[in-house]
Amino acid sequence: MSIRVGTDLVAVDAVTQSLDDHGEHYLERVYTEREVADCRNEHGLDAERLAARFAAKEATLKVLRPDEEGLSLRSIEVRRDPAGWVELELSGPAAMLAERAGITQLALSFAHERGFASAVVMAQCA
Repeated sequence: MSIRVGTDLVAVDAVTQSLDDHGEHYLERVYTEREVADCRNEHGLDAERLAARFAAKEATLKVLRPDEEGLSLRSIEVRRDPAGWVELELSGPAAMLAERAGITQLALSFAHERGFASAVVMAQCA
């Protein structure tokens, strides 16, 4: 058994800029409908929450190690439990990469503060 670790740091301003520049196209390219819903509050979209999910997706890519074929970020979904903890759900090409790598379990932790969001993903491989 082996362990893979991925980490990423995202500036919240970069996500805000992407939202300003590309709007719905950015959201549809990067996030699932559930993720966008989880990031809405009474004022609209919360860029900090979106940045944390983006960091989680990038950290997951580092664990999955895709080849040149690329991978849709929407095939990596951050799911939030009402109690506050989060987990990853992979679908399509991301799930196939995980299976090929022998990944049996994924763990996610992320945070956002003072204009930055970070994420750490750990994968257990058979």
